[in-house]
Amino acid sequence: MCIDPVLQHVKDKRNVILFGIESHVCILQTALDLLENNINVHVVVDGTSSRTQESRKYAFKQMKQAGAVLTTSESVILGLLDGADHPKFREVQKLILQSAPVTDLCKL
Repeated sequence: MCIDPVLQHVKDKRNVILFGIESHVCILQTALDLLENNINVHVVVDGTSSRTQESRKYAFKQMKQAGAVLTTSESVILGLLDGADHPKFREVQKLILQSAPVTDLCKL
């Protein structure tokens, strides 16, 4: 799924964060392509969907076996801040602490 312009854009990157729709097709193939190009892949499980939960489950299983890191949006957001000393940490923390709707997207 990684066409040449995309690969050119990420060629100097060590890590890529993936989220979106069709985890069993688009996200899976993109993850595999990036991993093949020695790029670390982090898949946001609560930001990635498929038509069925079964498709999601097996896509995540394949990605994990291939070497992708399965993570959550909260982990990604806090990781990007790189610590509580970030000037926006408290502002972001307030957003995270707000109750989110139950989506069952973290069920694997």
